[in-house]
Amino acid sequence: MKETSPEPMTLPLVPLRDMVVFPRMMAPFVVGRASSIAALEAALLSSEKRIFLAAQRDPKVDEPQAADVHEIGVVATVVQSLKLPNGHIKVMVEGLVRGRVRGWVPAPDHRVVSVEAVAPRPISSPQAAELAPYLQKVLGLFEQYAKLSHQLAFEGVLSSLKLDDPDAFGDMLAGHLPTAIATAEKQGLLETLNPLERLQKLQDLLEIEIEKINIDRRINNKVKKQMERAQKEYYLNEKIKAIHQELGKKDEKSDEVEELKQKIEDAGMPKEVKEKALAELKRLEAMPNVSAEATVSRNYIDWLVSVPWKKASREMKDIRHAERILNEDHYGLVKIKERILEFLAVRQLVTETKGSILCFAGPPGVGKTSLAKSIARSLNRKFVRLSLGGVRDEAEIRGHRRTYIGAFPGQIVQMMKKAGTVNPVFLLDEVDKMSMDFRGDPSSALLEVLDPEQNHAFVDHYLDVEYDLSKVMFIATANVVHPIPPALKDRMEIIQLSGYTPNEKLAIARQFLVPKQVKENGLKAGQAAFEDGAIYGLIERYTREAGVRNLEREIASVCRKIARKVVGKDVEGPVTVTAENLSDFLGKTRFRPGKKGEKAEVGLAQGLAWTEAGGDVLHVETTLMRGKGNLVLTGQLGEVMQESARAALSYVRTRAELYGADPDFYEKKDIHVHVPEGAIPKDGPSAGITMALSILSAVTRVAVRKDVAMTGEITLRGKVLPVGGIKEKLLAAYRAGITSIVLPNENEKDLDDIPEEIRSVMEFHLVEDVDDVVRIALESAPAPLAPKAPPADAVTPPEVSH
Repeated sequence: MKETSPEPMTLPLVPLRDMVVFPRMMAPFVVGRASSIAALEAALLSSEKRIFLAAQRDPKVDEPQAADVHEIGVVATVVQSLKLPNGHIKVMVEGLVRGRVRGWVPAPDHRVVSVEAVAPRPISSPQAAELAPYLQKVLGLFEQYAKLSHQLAFEGVLSSLKLDDPDAFGDMLAGHLPTAIATAEKQGLLETLNPLERLQKLQDLLEIEIEKINIDRRINNKVKKQMERAQKEYYLNEKIKAIHQELGKKDEKSDEVEELKQKIEDAGMPKEVKEKALAELKRLEAMPNVSAEATVSRNYIDWLVSVPWKKASREMKDIRHAERILNEDHYGLVKIKERILEFLAVRQLVTETKGSILCFAGPPGVGKTSLAKSIARSLNRKFVRLSLGGVRDEAEIRGHRRTYIGAFPGQIVQMMKKAGTVNPVFLLDEVDKMSMDFRGDPSSALLEVLDPEQNHAFVDHYLDVEYDLSKVMFIATANVVHPIPPALKDRMEIIQLSGYTPNEKLAIARQFLVPKQVKENGLKAGQAAFEDGAIYGLIERYTREAGVRNLEREIASVCRKIARKVVGKDVEGPVTVTAENLSDFLGKTRFRPGKKGEKAEVGLAQGLAWTEAGGDVLHVETTLMRGKGNLVLTGQLGEVMQESARAALSYVRTRAELYGADPDFYEKKDIHVHVPEGAIPKDGPSAGITMALSILSAVTRVAVRKDVAMTGEITLRGKVLPVGGIKEKLLAAYRAGITSIVLPNENEKDLDDIPEEIRSVMEFHLVEDVDDVVRIALESAPAPLAPKAPPADAVTPPEVSH
């Protein structure tokens, strides 16, 4: 080996990350740090192109200092260098000799060190005798490793090895060690100056690497013997298992199985369900972890243990406390509150009761959904809500069978899992908005859920076990009940929520809506005040609804404008909203209140209609024109309403002579019946007597009283049949200022639901036939007026052609 000068050399330093360069080793690497690039460029400018390479102690340090770099490194010559497009430099270096850092020399832009060459330690005489066998043994191990690893062209390496120089032999072998060996191990070899000791360390490292390769081969052989199908997932799983066996680690799958088994024991499942869960767990244990079937089984068991089987909320049985909570959250709604308190009273007397199934039916915004939340709070039960609007797939209720990819339980089971108890208040919102298609009828799937005789054994397609829903308090909501299938409607106790009167809306606004919106818009209680006149103005001129949702929205709009004024310091002191300045906040009025006719007119009768938004006043106009007896109906009338108009005309034709009209008017005149606001569709039989009176008024030329409104279905014999929505219709009449109401006699029972404030200012006329309506509603009774019992020849109307 070439003698090196003992005098220190001053060389540029390049710290290496995760890499050790040995003497006599050709090593390529990329230089990227600015200081290292500057050091490399300084070396290239020197005549000998020498540089000092030393490994970092911690590769994560970006700007290493003296303590971060090993003292022992290699003095190397830069053989080649290539500048890359990104500014980095790729170099090839050749290690010359070991060197030890004696000190750091200050430099402006790169690291410079004072290096002393380190010569190998001489081998003592006793060690020299052991050297030859060691060289042969290490050489044999290296050949064995090279053949097993299939990574080294060992023939070329062996030809360059020199057995007569143990120092060079050790460095050459160390330079060809695999990258898998830790940097610390390689640095240890570099720092070992005694060639014999270096060969001993090389022997140990090679034996460890050979043992690793042999273990990997044994694992592969074990896996191949166990594999019957060459599946990639199966192969990897078995390999992991074999690795765990070699390392003596416990199988993670057994821990997972034990955990699931404990969850099954703690879930409180019925005996049949528990047996099914344990059988599924046994199947899971026999499956490979990564197989698709194992994922399905694991998800199934997870669902079984996560659904509540025995955990229940402790129910509040204090009736006074429950009543106080209901009154805190909602104004009025006496019947519903009484029903909830009755339920609590029964619960105190009977421990085990069947689940209640209520259906709140009423217009939007009257508080159906919020009332269900209050019921849950008053009972101290969990609350979950399932929206059924637009649901058209039966699987949404019952779930999919596990054979389908991505199968899940239905929404009923999912909501029970969310509740976490077996006795929540379960809200089925918008039950009237469900539809059906080729995927099934979800309303039919709800039959089992909402039947107290069946829902103790509800079967979800995914779980495929019986689940008890009998302790659940189901509450459904609907705007109208007629779209609900009769079988489903039969299973629910329907409670009608009518629209609020103006006084009720005023009370709700004062107690709930105004304080809530003042707080939500960042105002203090003293910064905004609403007079009763302003709230009445909002109710009458800016909203048209049965509930209070839009009323709350308008109150919020006013509060936002007040908040802007407060922030902009445009006002001092509290802002009071009055009926006079309401338009300053909200602009022009959006609705004109329904009004009674300004004067009595021929052919104009006022009816009362029910809509999903509450009641409304309906004006029916009739005019006669020269023609041949054609009946023209306009105003977007539905089929039922058109049939009512034809029945009314037929009745008037049979009674025309008795009412003093031309008996042949239908042969000389065309009759046009129009219901204004033609853009709004209208249907139903309740306008029958209104259209009959309008036609009769036009035929007899006698005006209808302007302060009378009516509702009722008409028959060909002139009988007046009962209709629905009486409370909403009377609220509309009250808002319009109409004080005289004609109702079917059989609707007398509905007057008990009318608030006293309305009944006290209205006069109700209960009628059985159209003759009674004529006496009440026309300005002057036609002469001669027919007797109440029609003559025999007028009972059956003559056949006529329209």
